[in-house]
Amino acid sequence: MKRIAPSAGRRRGAVLAALVLTVPVGVFASVPAPPRIEERTEVVAVEVPVNVVDRDGQAVRGLRAEDFQVFDEGKPQPLTGFEVIDLATLAPHGSAPAPAAAAPAAAGERLPPALRRHLLLLFDLSYSSPISILKARLAARDFVLHDLQPSDLAAIATVSLEHGFQLVVTFTPDRAQLARGIDTLGLKQRSDAFARNDPLQFMVTPPEQQVELGAPSAQVGERAEQVQEALQDYLASLSVLTEREQRNYDSSRIKNMARTLSGMARALSAVGGRKQVVLFSEGFDSRLLLGRGESEVAERRQDASDAVFSEDQWKVDSDQRYGNTELQTALARMLEEFRRADCVIQAVDVGGLRAGADQTPGRRGPGQDALFYMANETGGGLVRDANQLRPELDRMLRRTMVTYLLTFQRSDLVPDGAYHRLQVKAKLPAGARLAHRAGYYAPRPYAELPALERELLASDSISAGAPRHDLDVNVLAAAFRAGGGRAYVPVIVEVGGAGLLEGQTGNRVAVELYGYVSDEHGEMRDYFSQEVGFNARGDAFRQGGVKYYGHLDLGPGRYLVRVLVRNALTGRTGMQTQRLVVPEYSGPVLLPPFFVEPPGRWLMVRESSGQVQQQSVVYPFVVKGDPYVPEARPRLELGKQAPLCLVAYNLGSETPKMTAEVCDAAGKPLRGAKLAVERTATAISGYDHFAATFTPEGLQPGEYRLRVSIGDGANRATSEIPFEVVEPDPERR
Repeated sequence: MKRIAPSAGRRRGAVLAALVLTVPVGVFASVPAPPRIEERTEVVAVEVPVNVVDRDGQAVRGLRAEDFQVFDEGKPQPLTGFEVIDLATLAPHGSAPAPAAAAPAAAGERLPPALRRHLLLLFDLSYSSPISILKARLAARDFVLHDLQPSDLAAIATVSLEHGFQLVVTFTPDRAQLARGIDTLGLKQRSDAFARNDPLQFMVTPPEQQVELGAPSAQVGERAEQVQEALQDYLASLSVLTEREQRNYDSSRIKNMARTLSGMARALSAVGGRKQVVLFSEGFDSRLLLGRGESEVAERRQDASDAVFSEDQWKVDSDQRYGNTELQTALARMLEEFRRADCVIQAVDVGGLRAGADQTPGRRGPGQDALFYMANETGGGLVRDANQLRPELDRMLRRTMVTYLLTFQRSDLVPDGAYHRLQVKAKLPAGARLAHRAGYYAPRPYAELPALERELLASDSISAGAPRHDLDVNVLAAAFRAGGGRAYVPVIVEVGGAGLLEGQTGNRVAVELYGYVSDEHGEMRDYFSQEVGFNARGDAFRQGGVKYYGHLDLGPGRYLVRVLVRNALTGRTGMQTQRLVVPEYSGPVLLPPFFVEPPGRWLMVRESSGQVQQQSVVYPFVVKGDPYVPEARPRLELGKQAPLCLVAYNLGSETPKMTAEVCDAAGKPLRGAKLAVERTATAISGYDHFAATFTPEGLQPGEYRLRVSIGDGANRATSEIPFEVVEPDPERR
C-alpha cells in the first residue's frame, strides 16, 4: 500500500589529497518560516501481489488483468494497475553468476517493492541450543550467497525473550552484508562504532571488512574464529538464562515471545510485498500448546478418570490433556498478525543438526509440532533438518517465481489504521491455486507508528530506489580525487521548505536525512545520516528550505547514491537517486558544472563534527580562494548571468579546448551554449579550476541540461548537470 499525495552518527573521516581547509562559518546560516496547513484529499493505492501455482507447485504464467477480481471488505474494486514479474526472465534460476562476481543490482532496481521477494531470516535465540544456531548459520549463509535472485531482498534478525526482536541487517540486496550479519547474529563489539551508528541497519561492517562472497564458511581466518568464539559465549549465556526460568514460566514466556513476534509482524506490514519469514528454531514444547501426545495421555488416562469421579478433581490438569487455551489464544493472535502483514512462516527445525553428544541435559521435548503449527497456519512449511535448507527453500522460491501485482485505489479511507480484508478471485487453470495478501491496514498518523515500523518504511524506500515526491529533494554528488586511490564525494542535498511545512501544526521542524551508496552489484559501500531540528519562521524558508552537506568515501567504480529525507514529525518523505562514476583519474576528468548558490535562500547544515573523525578534510568548493556553495538543482533566471565553477583533472599545462551545449530534459542537444571561462591557479599539479559564467538566452522556461566538454580526441572529458530556467524575479531587480 502506498499513498499518492497531491540523529544517528557517522563513522570515520577522510583525508583529501594534501590540503587542509575548513569551511568558513559564514557559509552556513539559518533562515526560518511559519507553518501552513493545507487541506487535501489523499488517494491510497493498495497493491495486492498474487502468486499462482499449479498442482505440481510450479508457477502459473500467462494470466491477464481480466482474469482477476479484487474485493475490499466484500466490495469489488476496479483495477487501476496490473504488472507481472517473472524472475526467470531477469536471471534464470540455477544459472546465476558466481557469488564472487555478484549479480548486477540493476535486475531489480526498477521493480516496485511489492514485486520483489522479501525474505527475513529470523534466528530464535531462546528456543534453540547454541550449537544448533551456530550450525544453522552455515546453511543460512550458503542459501543467501547462492540461491537468491538479483532482485530479491533479504534481512537478518534475531528474537529472544531477553532482548526481543532485533534487526541485524535490514531488507537489502547486499549479499556481503547479509553474510556478515549471519556470521555475527547482531553480536557487536564495543569498538565496532560503524555497526552501531548505521540507523537503518544496512551495513554491519565497513566495506573493507566485508566477507569474501566466495568463502565456503564463516570459520575462515583469525578474526572469524574470534567472532565465532564470542558468539558461542553469547548464545550460551542466553541459553542459561532461558533454562533458569523455564521450569516455572514456560507458558508465560511463550506468551511473551508471541507478543514480541506479533509486534514484529505488525511492523513488517510497512514493507511492500509478501514476506517469507524463515524461522530458525527448535520450537517450544508443543505439549504446552496442543496437550500431551496420545501415548502420554493413554498412560495417565485411568488416573485422571479416577480423579474426576472422586473428590480429587484438583489433580486433573486440563492443560496437560488439552493444551493451554490462554496460550493457544496468544499464538492465534500472533499468527493472525502474520497473515495480516502478508508474512509466511517457513519454519526450520535446527534441532536436527545436533549430534547425540551435543544434546543439552534437561532441555524441552521436540518442538516440531509447534513449528509446523505456526508455519501451516500462515501458508508455509516445515523444514525438519536445516541441512536440507537449500533444497526445501528452493521449492519455495520456485513457487514465487511469477508475481502478479494488482492495484486499486481508495480515496475514502479513514486514517485510523483499521484493517481491511481482501479477497481475490481468478479464472485459473484446472488444479491451480492462488495465494495473496489477506488484507491491508488503512494509513495511520505517522506520530503513532512505532520506531521499528518507521525504520522499515525508510529502509524499504531506500532499497527500492524509486523517487518519492512528498518532499522536493534534489541531490548533487561529485567525486574529488583523494589519497590512497580513493575519492572524497561531497553530497549536496536540497529539501524544499514548502513541503517540509505542509501538515505542520507548529514552528518546530525535524528532518531526518539518510544517504547510502551502492555499487553496481547492489552492495552498500558507505552512508551518512543525521537528524536536524529547528524552528521555521518567515516566508523565506518556504521559498527555500534546507541544504545539507554530507560526504562519502569511495574507490573507483560505478555507484548509485540513494538519498531519503523525511519530516520526522509528519512522515512526509522525499527520495532521490543519482548515478555516480568514480574514475581511476588516469586520464582527463571533468566534474559536473557547479553553479554558485546565491546567499540567503537556504538554511545550511553540514554533517556534524561527530560524524567525521578529527582529520584534515578539504572543503572542495573553492574558486579563486573563496568558498562557495553549489546548487544541487540550479534555477536560472532567463537572460541573467549565472556564475559557475568547473573542476578538472589531468588536463595538461596548455589551456584545453572547451565546448558547451544546452540539451532538453532527455539529453537531446538543442543549441550551443556560450561560456565565459577563466582558468585559475590551484597550486596542485593535475588539478584545475575554471571560473565561468553562463547566460540562458533564447530558452523557454522549463527543464534543460548543460553539457560541457574539455579537450578533444582521447583527451576529451565531458560532464553535465540538469537545470531549470525560470522567469526573472521582479523583486530581485
